[in-house]
Amino acid sequence: MPDQQPLTAADWHFLAYHRFARLATVDDAGRPSIVPICFAADGEAIYSALDEKPKRVDPLRLRRVRNLLRHPAVALLVDDVFEDWDRLAFLLVHGTAELVWPGTDRHTAAIALLRARYPRYAGMALEQRPVIRIVPTAAFRWAARPAEAAPAPPRDLDLYALIQGRRSVRALRPDPVPPVLIERVLEAARWAPSPHGRMPWRFVVLTRPEAKARLAAAMGAEWERQLALDGEPPEVIARRKERSHQRIRDAPVCILLCLYLVDLDHYPDPVRQAAETTMAVQSLGAAAQNLLLAAYREGLDCGWMCAPLFCPETVRAALGLPPDLHPHALITMGYAARDPVRRERLPLEALVVRWE
Repeated sequence: MPDQQPLTAADWHFLAYHRFARLATVDDAGRPSIVPICFAADGEAIYSALDEKPKRVDPLRLRRVRNLLRHPAVALLVDDVFEDWDRLAFLLVHGTAELVWPGTDRHTAAIALLRARYPRYAGMALEQRPVIRIVPTAAFRWAARPAEAAPAPPRDLDLYALIQGRRSVRALRPDPVPPVLIERVLEAARWAPSPHGRMPWRFVVLTRPEAKARLAAAMGAEWERQLALDGEPPEVIARRKERSHQRIRDAPVCILLCLYLVDLDHYPDPVRQAAETTMAVQSLGAAAQNLLLAAYREGLDCGWMCAPLFCPETVRAALGLPPDLHPHALITMGYAARDPVRRERLPLEALVVRWE
């Protein structure tokens, strides 16, 4: 194994977007003990709670606790394991472990950090239990692709800066997006407002090349037909079709946003029913905006493609979706290959038509 180095900013970010690790300690006989843990990091140390999940012994008699009290040198492994070996990556951290006891500022800060990361800790009495604190001394990192170990850092911006900074990006790098980040942006979308709280949207996530290619080919054929109806020259149609195919094929992640009307209220008159559907469409837009802002916060960029709205049956057939899913938009997501040219926004006074 090559010489280990101190943790870099990219290593701390690698820790930040992973949620689980394996902690290794040793006993007096040198026998290793390896357990999965939840953890949080603050840029100086790594913390793990001795939580209330069912255990056979008192937390202070856990093997890892007994081991680290006698032998503070520990190792922490955080990794990405996939069938696709081109996406493998890991970070091995060596450090010195100690217990942080209740009643100290450091313990209070550690509990707050862990609760912010794991919502289930909010209902656990962690204040009465010590926390494991690991101070890294060295690290070894490896990735099949360099970008996997050092993805773009999150954008540490306030809400207004995120809103104004978000941009539409067509050209994305091929670097894979960590699954935990995909889940995080979908979680943000899940919290969008919706009529009656029914959440009338569903998401289809595409990361496999064959699925993206199948969708691009199906939509491209339909788009080619529609452009021909518009009188576009064949060479223009071919060029626009290839650019569209490339956007979908090259995006590490494509998220299809679908309208789902099954759980909405049903009315006897068509006017109110149409309004109910309109509310659902508005809600889908809110979910999309949550997703876009969360992705930008995580260092990602997205593009919004409206093509599925013009050929929903084609999209359903290509992906084998049920008829109650109504494709509306395709969000391409990844790391920007280059900064886009941003369009000017109308001034606020042109948009506010009345203020009383």
